[in-house]
Amino acid sequence: MRRWRLPVVLTAALLAVTGCGGGVADDPNTINVTYHRYGNSTYVDILMQRVKQQYEQAHPGKRVALDPVVAPEGEYLSKLQLRMRSPSTAPDVLYEDSFTINSDVAAGYLAPLDERLADWPDWDRFIDTTKQAGLATDGRTYGVPLDTDTRGIWFNRDLFTRAGLPADWKPRDWDAVLDAARQVEQRFPDVIGLDLPLGKAEGEAVSMQTVEMLLYGTETGTLHDGKWIAPNRGFTEALEFVSTAVEEGLTQSKAQIADAQYDKKLRDDLTRQGKVAMRLDGSFAAGQWEASGWQDWSSTMSAAPMPSRDGAGTVSMSGGWTLAMSASGTKQDDAFEFVKMALNRDNITEYALSSGNLPSREDSAADPRIAAANPLAGFWLGLLENTHYRPTLPEYPKVSEEIQQSVLDVVGGADPAEVSERWAEQVRRIVEPANTRGG
Repeated sequence: MRRWRLPVVLTAALLAVTGCGGGVADDPNTINVTYHRYGNSTYVDILMQRVKQQYEQAHPGKRVALDPVVAPEGEYLSKLQLRMRSPSTAPDVLYEDSFTINSDVAAGYLAPLDERLADWPDWDRFIDTTKQAGLATDGRTYGVPLDTDTRGIWFNRDLFTRAGLPADWKPRDWDAVLDAARQVEQRFPDVIGLDLPLGKAEGEAVSMQTVEMLLYGTETGTLHDGKWIAPNRGFTEALEFVSTAVEEGLTQSKAQIADAQYDKKLRDDLTRQGKVAMRLDGSFAAGQWEASGWQDWSSTMSAAPMPSRDGAGTVSMSGGWTLAMSASGTKQDDAFEFVKMALNRDNITEYALSSGNLPSREDSAADPRIAAANPLAGFWLGLLENTHYRPTLPEYPKVSEEIQQSVLDVVGGADPAEVSERWAEQVRRIVEPANTRGG
């Protein structure tokens, strides 16, 4: 049965967007809201258009100037930071990636929200784990989560059963994951046994969704615990896993890894065609499949938690986006009213239904429409109990770049131990040796 989704086509009236020019900064009754809009992902735009109407109807005489930035995600973040540098261009409300919170706080761009949140009863409705997304290292909250996600292993149930693997497969450890990939590959040589983000064009997904999903399941267990752990035995073990999978031909081919378009379309096409047995991926993949027209994906795809290296437990990583407020804004009362309206129960539920992301509120997660839209929503939400967030410190983006380069080196055939040693040297250079320890 086709699951209900929000319409993506907007009326002409809804598409009328008020730009950030025309003296918005000087108008005491108009707030500016900046967010990301790119490609086929129009869900944030739909949400902001809806909240603009709701806000203006609820507050006669008040106006919202929507300022969508049409650019790839990395460019959006760069353009947003440029705007935040000056009070004359800084938005009142901004769509902020959780992993940039600390760097923007360090730069003085974001306003703390704790006093306002303490007076907002709905704050108690947010899933406790998701609140970490907007929490900075100074102990204060600077962003309210719009959505969240978790990560695990998607697997093709039909391929598994035909290869002699159980339909309710739950791997105990890393060896069980590799063995399943080998078994599928032996039965179906043209199938990708284990798809991992590995290519240069995949950027942060390589760090978070591949290396950190592995690293956080090792005895070392983290990148940072008050100090950056470099050298890091768990990092070496993660690279060894990647090296084994690539060299045995269990992953996508090296040509596909190098293809900048692989993640944009081919990965999902191959999954739909039954050419991918497993994907180490996020809860959001189902939303992408539905957006592309694959409505009956649940008849084929199942999911399992990613196990730790030695079977001691399971691992997930979470991220998500928040709404934040500019520290230099002069209309913060109005800005927070917009944030509260955008993140009420109904709007977060509607956004989760349209985008395929997990809702950040408990009452939204309990809405029966969420389970009806995604039969595996309960599984992915359950992983929030044992999830991890990246060390969203100002130095993290540079550390992450070195993680991505390390994976490229290993994919190219370099020795994981040597690559890990070079990575540790780069981390010590980035963060200063006094801020590191071995582990």
